[in-house]
Amino acid sequence: MEDTLIAGAGLCDPDIVKLVVTQGKSSINWLRQQGVAFTEESSPEGGQKLHLNQEGGHSHRRVVHTADATGKAVSLCLIDQAKSYPNIELFEHHNVVELITQVNPENQGKQVVGAYVLNTRQQKIAAMAARVVVLATGGANKVYLFSTNPQSSTGDGIALAWRAGCRIGNMEFMQFHPTCLYHPDAGSFLISEAVRGEGGRLTLPDGSAFMQHYDARGELAPRDIVARAIDYEMKKRGLECVYLDIRHMTAAFIQEHFPTIYKRCLKFGIDITKQPIPVVPAAHYTCGGVLTDSYARTDIANLYAVGEVACTGLHGANRMASNSLLECLVFAGRAGEDIIQKIHGIPSPPKLKPWDESQVDDSDEEVVVSHNWNELRHFMWDYVGIVRTDKRLSRAMHRIELLKSEIAEYYSNFRITSDLLELRNLVTVAELIVLCARQRKESRGLHYTSDYPEADNSTTPKKTILIPPNAS
Repeated sequence: MEDTLIAGAGLCDPDIVKLVVTQGKSSINWLRQQGVAFTEESSPEGGQKLHLNQEGGHSHRRVVHTADATGKAVSLCLIDQAKSYPNIELFEHHNVVELITQVNPENQGKQVVGAYVLNTRQQKIAAMAARVVVLATGGANKVYLFSTNPQSSTGDGIALAWRAGCRIGNMEFMQFHPTCLYHPDAGSFLISEAVRGEGGRLTLPDGSAFMQHYDARGELAPRDIVARAIDYEMKKRGLECVYLDIRHMTAAFIQEHFPTIYKRCLKFGIDITKQPIPVVPAAHYTCGGVLTDSYARTDIANLYAVGEVACTGLHGANRMASNSLLECLVFAGRAGEDIIQKIHGIPSPPKLKPWDESQVDDSDEEVVVSHNWNELRHFMWDYVGIVRTDKRLSRAMHRIELLKSEIAEYYSNFRITSDLLELRNLVTVAELIVLCARQRKESRGLHYTSDYPEADNSTTPKKTILIPPNAS
């Protein structure tokens, strides 16, 4: 709890932190029951025990993992479990276009009743009715030029909830992971924080370490500190990257504990048992999102948000390493409990109007989408990245307004595609990030501005909350 609160820089909700931390052990045990195989080691008392990593912001070894690909192991295991249940139907290659809401006759507030969904293979949009909708769409880090995230991290759930009338909070706190592999053909490949947890040192091209000049915790300082230090050193010295050196460990240890990283780097001609790894910071995690309560409920009745799409109060101004997967488990479980208790009391949704495509044509200008996508990610990286200023934020907002106008016109006249949906959602998220960043006249956690380089501790820190114009 203490480590999480420290990393969150005064903006964590202590009650939420306690809730999540105290359910950590039971969440891990549940995953093991589902078949997730975590890495183990020999116990001094005999037998095996869970191997624990130490990552940035942690004062102890406590991070359960599956080699260096924990998220993949958890995801694949749970997907296989879901596919084994006859009452679960998975719709792959589908994108939500909009949530469908109506006025609740009892309290005149909004309630969700379904969604318009694009089948990306058939290019058809259907209205899907639902008594309950759970957003579990991940973050919005593809709004930046460099990201550790997959292509699908386009802020869809955040944009959908905002347009439907949900409040959004803390979007200025976009976490940049300090160590993404720097290679022209590597794409978005993350070098795990566990490498630094095992003593990996960040160095300049001449081999000299530098993190000791920025924080007493060195390489294990919270991610915002490490990312800013790397960014500063690169800009000061005109470097394309810095290096992460794990060569003090044996080759056998490296290959056993970091098999994915070892093989991926070797593919690009980098033997990490003999060479340091070239790394740069990259957008990694969205700490803000759709405001929820302790049961993952949003402002709209029967609409929930779980995981990176949500702003629960756990992360505050900066997420501590590996708290993301735990947050997903705890709030998914609590959302499930809440839904089970009330699902039979929710009336069946009404018959939904079909999607109207009578006034649109097929596009002959797809280049507009790709051009706007690239433009957005470039100026967000340059103006709303690791270090910000008021002038940079104003420049970004000016460009966002121009893009919003172009995208709205395109959206109104042409049939919807997956790329267009994601671009529309990304520009919405970009606007929310800038709006939040302009409101915070201080540097705190992941939000660092040269115009206000110190934290404002004259008052109790508060969340940055945006209220949509159509809020109920």
